Order: sequence, then structure tokens, then C-alpha cells
Amino acid sequence: MGSGKVTYGQGLSFEGKHVTVAGLGVSGIPAAKVLHGLGALVTVVNDGADERSRAQAAELEALGITVRLGDGATLPDGTELIVTTPGWQPGKQLFTAAREAGVPVWGDVELAWRLRGPGAAPWLAVTGTNGKTTTVQMLASILKAGGLRTAAVGNIGVSVLDAVLGDEEYDVLAVELSSYQLHWAPSLRAHSAAVLNLAPDHLDWHGSMEAYAADKGRIYEGNQVACVYNVADKATEDLVREADVEEGCRAIGFTLGSPAPSQLGVVDGILVDRAFVEDRQKNAQELAEVADVNPPAPHNIANALAAAALARAFGVPAKAVRDGLRAFTPDAHRIAHVADVDGVAYIDDSKATNTHAAEASLAAYESIVWIAGGLAKGATFDELVAKSAKHLRGVVLIGADRALIREALARHAPEVPVVDLDRTDTGAMLAAVQEAQRLAAAGDTVLLAPACASMDMFANYTKRGDAFAQAVRGLGA
Repeated sequence: MGSGKVTYGQGLSFEGKHVTVAGLGVSGIPAAKVLHGLGALVTVVNDGADERSRAQAAELEALGITVRLGDGATLPDGTELIVTTPGWQPGKQLFTAAREAGVPVWGDVELAWRLRGPGAAPWLAVTGTNGKTTTVQMLASILKAGGLRTAAVGNIGVSVLDAVLGDEEYDVLAVELSSYQLHWAPSLRAHSAAVLNLAPDHLDWHGSMEAYAADKGRIYEGNQVACVYNVADKATEDLVREADVEEGCRAIGFTLGSPAPSQLGVVDGILVDRAFVEDRQKNAQELAEVADVNPPAPHNIANALAAAALARAFGVPAKAVRDGLRAFTPDAHRIAHVADVDGVAYIDDSKATNTHAAEASLAAYESIVWIAGGLAKGATFDELVAKSAKHLRGVVLIGADRALIREALARHAPEVPVVDLDRTDTGAMLAAVQEAQRLAAAGDTVLLAPACASMDMFANYTKRGDAFAQAVRGLGA
């Protein structure tokens, strides 16, 4: 990344510095405004030059910020620092030019971290392939139940920059971080952090699974109190072993089984802590009941344990864990119960946009009619189908890449009836729900867990889930 022409640090000054912001959008525009307000000479570069980009450019130019549309490859003359939006890939020509010129590249998270003032709120940080948002929201709910001033920030709710620079005072921040953001945040040092799980994702951006995992593992660098890992996912523990942490920082595992010392786990339907207790060889602290987790699906219990571990690392009492989990309400389209129709439960997990998330969802129910398909983004489905076959009563396939799932079903679950809907229009969801109803019997679960992205048929996973819920409610009517 280069050492750069200018040395920055806490209390840094941007006055008169030439800073290039790479990309418009939800993080680029706030970063440009913040830097401009700090006295930097800001140039925004953007690949696109569509109508939306032109409108955004006009807004920034009215403030005195230079914007170059349609050219995101050329390094502006005199650039001393690049601040990039998370989605820009490391191999882009702009970053190659920056490395050759010795210009450092930061993401918006790195900028926020560097701008923190004296006595700033510490960060409890969460990453992972799946479950980040839910875990961070659970964590914020637990922290609030413990009487702490906090917010869920990062990819959700408040932006990290807004949290750091706003007027609100916080005791601690619950921070969701993507692999993209971590790649561009070299100096981030969290109080404690968790990697929930690792599965192939965004490999087109990172280039390999090894590079993806390494960027996830950056979240542990410099941790002060706890590196929280998933006992069932050895790759997360390996990242802890490789991390350079502060003296005294501990590895804390979470498991759906009975916990060993320095772990949180589940015993007889109770979430228990054997990490943040006296004499953890002999003692355990009851935190909450499984029934306090909403919904109590296995992967969501794992999320709750990870959130509890981070909260306990910050000194939150056991009662706050229980109260925070009870107060937590999950976002829409995350294992959301839509309705029961003729004894069949209809569950919307449209957020399950990859195979890892779909596998966790399918493991939560005994007898399932599965609605799946969409854009596979290079994914393969053999492992998912092989692991989930015992739960499947029937399958309804939709979307552009449904044939990939159909072929995996033929190999690993040939006895399961499959309906292949040869259409990709948005009306296909109504037909899919009707076909699922035909396949289901009382006691079954019709589960939308597509294991694919939505953009072949819907604007996003939210619209897909909304279409599913609307169709289900039509059955009930």
C-alpha cells in the first residue's frame, strides 16, 4: 500500500492536503464532504457518468469539491491520499498507480478510525460470511440493556463516519465490518472482535479464498481483550492464532454444544458462559435461555453467543445478555415467519443469498419444501444439497441459475420431487408459492432460502422476500 508522502496519525490534519475519493455512493459522498470540511482539497473520481452520478456530482461541486466522472482509473496529479469506497477492487488501475507513486489507500472505516478523538468509544467489531448484521444488532441490544450508550454502526444503521464525528456520545460501538472494509482498514484496532464463520464469498473481488480469509482476519489485529471465534469453524480459530494482538488478549470460542473453559455454549437449553467467570475450569454463568433468542434457529443461537461473548468481554453483566436478547427483533427477510396456512409454516429467509446461509436455514427445520434459485455468482450446490437432503420434502426452483441446483438435487437427492419453473419474471414467485403449497403437508415448512442473489428477477433480496410474503398472504386469504 505504500508509506505515502504524508504521515498521518491520531489528531491528523487534512488542511491543504490533496485527497482523492474513489467512488460516489453511500460511503464516497460522506467521505468527500467530511474531508472537504476538514480543509482537504478533494477530488472525487467515479467510473460511471449516469444521471444519478451527475446529480451526485452536482451536489458535491456546489460545495467546492472537484468531481471527475467516467474516469476512475487515472490518479489525479498531486494526490497524497486515496479514500476509497469499499466496493472498489484492489486490482483497479487507480490503486496500481497509487502503489507505484507511494500514495496510501484508506477505506471509509480507516478514515473514521483515524479521525477518532481522545477518549473515543472503543469498538466491538463483527465480521463473517453470514450473520454479521443480526449479531451486531443483538450486541447493541445487549449493550443497551447493560445501560451503555451505543449504536449498531458500519454496514447497518449509522455510518461509522457519522458515529465518530457526530454529536452523540457513545460508551462503545457495535461495528459490522465487511471483508471489503477490512481490506482497506490497516490501522483498525478493536477492543474485541468476532469472526462468525468463513465460506467462499466475494472471491471475484478478493481473488482467492485465502485472500478473503486474510482480510476477514484483519479484524483481530491489535485486539485488546477478546478474539471471539466459532468452535465449529476451524478457519476462524486459525485466524485468531495468526493475529498479532495485545498482551493478555484471550481467544474465546462459542459453540452450540457444551462449552469448554474459555468458551460460551449451550447446556440443556441454557446459554452459558465459561469464559468470563471466576475459576472457569469449574464454574459457568447462566446467561439466557434458548427461548430468549428470536428466532431460536441454530445459526441464530450461534449469533447470540457471539454477541454475548463480545458484550461479556466489555464487562456487561449476565442479566443484560438475557434482557438484550429478549428485546431484540430481527430485521425482515431473516428467517421471518410469514404465516401458517393449513398447518404449514411459511418462512422468509430471502437474505440467504449464498449456500452457507441457506445451509444454516435448511438445518433449522425438519421437513421442508424449499424455494431456491436466482443468480449463483459462481457458487456450486453439491455440498449444500448433500447436507440438506434429509430435510427436503420437495423443491421449487426459480431464477436464472436454477439448473445448477436441479443438477445437484439429481445427484444427491434424486427421490425428492422438484418443480422447475421456467420463468424469471417477478410473477414467478406467486407460482412458486402455489407449487410449494401443493407439495407441502401439515407440519411441513415452506422455506424461501434461495442460496442465490436476487438480481435476475428482483431489485434486491428485500423485494424478493416481499414478493414471497405477499404470495403467502394471498394463500391465507
